[in-house]
Amino acid sequence: MSENIIDTGKLVEEQSDYLLSFAMSKLQDLELAKDLVQDTFVSAITKLDSFENRSNIRTWLTSILNRKIIDHWRKAETRYTDPVSSFFDQEGKARHWLVEKKNSTSVETVVDQITREEATMELYNCIEKLPPKWRGVIASKYLEEKVSDDICKEMEITPSNLWVIIHRAKLLLRDCLGKAEFQ
Repeated sequence: MSENIIDTGKLVEEQSDYLLSFAMSKLQDLELAKDLVQDTFVSAITKLDSFENRSNIRTWLTSILNRKIIDHWRKAETRYTDPVSSFFDQEGKARHWLVEKKNSTSVETVVDQITREEATMELYNCIEKLPPKWRGVIASKYLEEKVSDDICKEMEITPSNLWVIIHRAKLLLRDCLGKAEFQ
């Protein structure tokens, strides 16, 4: 941890509303969301010495909360076995289990979604660290999905300069995400 001393009371006061609404967006259960936010603060406060200021404190807390939510979903997963008869239609012909299960929502899908959202949040944090012109190019190219010619006209740059900016921005983003352990 850096030399900064963090006031835990102030930390809880400043971040609890955000974390609670984040948890509610994932869980839709107020009591469970409150419990997981409380667990998040307990974990964070006991591990404050491991916080290295490589990311925003809110990002770090949200990451801890995400992991708590994922753990909750994993624990809540029920083991259900289909009866053998469910693999056959009314005429006794075998049905393919993958077709039946493909459209069902599984806990693993929710876990993947939360992890993906966490990675997306970290990507946006890394994009914010890019120089303003590079940030504009990356946003235009990948978020707004604009054509390279339009970006060149808009930014008043040559196609080769566009390529160089994109290449260098990707390198910086890769380094930033590598430090955040997302690749």
